[in-house]
Amino acid sequence: EVQLVESGGGSVQVGGSLRLSCAASGFTVRRACMGWFRQAPGKEREGVARISGGVSTNYVDSVKGRFTISVDNAKNTLYLQMNSLKPEDTTMYYCALDSTISSVPCLSRRGAEYNYWGQGTQVTVSS
Repeated sequence: EVQLVESGGGSVQVGGSLRLSCAASGFTVRRACMGWFRQAPGKEREGVARISGGVSTNYVDSVKGRFTISVDNAKNTLYLQMNSLKPEDTTMYYCALDSTISSVPCLSRRGAEYNYWGQGTQVTVSS
C-alpha cells in the first residue's frame, strides 16, 4: 500500500528556511515520479517542484534558486528544502506520487495526473 506522510512544516520569519519531508512506503522513491505542490484557499493548486527517477528536477519560476527537491534513497524519503522564504510561500504543501504509466514525461505532468497524495503540511511565513 502506498503511503505518503509529510512533516516539517511550521512558522518562520521572512528569509528563514524549512525542510519538508515526505516519508514514502509501498514504492521506491528513486524510481518514482514525484512532486511537491501547494494550494492556498481559493486558489488553484500549483506544482512547486518535481523529481524524476531521483535525479531530474524542475521548479516553478517563483521558487527557482530558493527551493531544492531531493530524495534520500536509504530513508525512502522525498524532501523540499526551502530557503529565503517569502510571505507568498505561505500555504499548505503536499507531496505526491504519479505511479501511472504515461507517455507524458514525468517533469511535464500536471497535478491532476498524480494519483497518490499526502495529507499536507502547513507553511507560514511572517514578516
